[in-house]
Amino acid sequence: MNLKKLILTENACFKTGQTITPKGIMVHSTGANNPKLSRYVGPDDGLLGKNPNNNHWNTARPDGREICPHAFIGKLADGTVATYQTLPWNHRGWHAASGNKGSANSTHIGFEICEDGLADANYFNAVYRESAELCAMLCTVYKLDPMAAGVIIGHYEGHKLGVASNHADPGHWFPRHGKTMDDFRKLVKQLLDGTPNPVPPPPPVTTVPPTTPQTLYRVQVGAYSSKANADAALARAKALGFKDAFIFTQ
Repeated sequence: MNLKKLILTENACFKTGQTITPKGIMVHSTGANNPKLSRYVGPDDGLLGKNPNNNHWNTARPDGREICPHAFIGKLADGTVATYQTLPWNHRGWHAASGNKGSANSTHIGFEICEDGLADANYFNAVYRESAELCAMLCTVYKLDPMAAGVIIGHYEGHKLGVASNHADPGHWFPRHGKTMDDFRKLVKQLLDGTPNPVPPPPPVTTVPPTTPQTLYRVQVGAYSSKANADAALARAKALGFKDAFIFTQ
């Protein structure tokens, strides 16, 4: 995991000073085609890159909203994927719903994955893995079981549980790349168990018989008018190891 820190101290959420005892983790994605961390995290620390619109979330109410997660995952200026912690992990974030709405704000750490156009498999795989590593770290710190009900959930699952607002993330993105939240939880568990990439056994090796008939070449070593001379030549050939030698008469 490529973990950095830039606390959004100007965000109204941070200034509340409220803390929680984390009981779980909520996975979000931004819902906008912009994988750059600088869109949300700022000001530039030399790695993020410049935000030409200066509309990052280190302001009181970004885009007029009461919103602030604990971290973002996306691209640095050089294109590499990183995680930026934006609130202390035990701070009460505004991610499950705005402001004081959404009870998961009081129980769950929330982080946002910066979306791109949702079709780049390489980017998806990188942020998916980075997200799982972040969750594994937080599960270790706060002694959370990733497979327990309600511990690691997507925003859409939080809504179904009645603890978050009605959003689809990341359930609209993961399946595009053959993944579900169940797959994600299993990967976190594998990371915690020390088997992050279980290797399947190699396929059995099979011998394929030749598809063309075998061609045989015969070599004549002599022609004799005397049967005795032919017998002697045959004996010499067998003595040299040619066990299949024979006499052919015309």
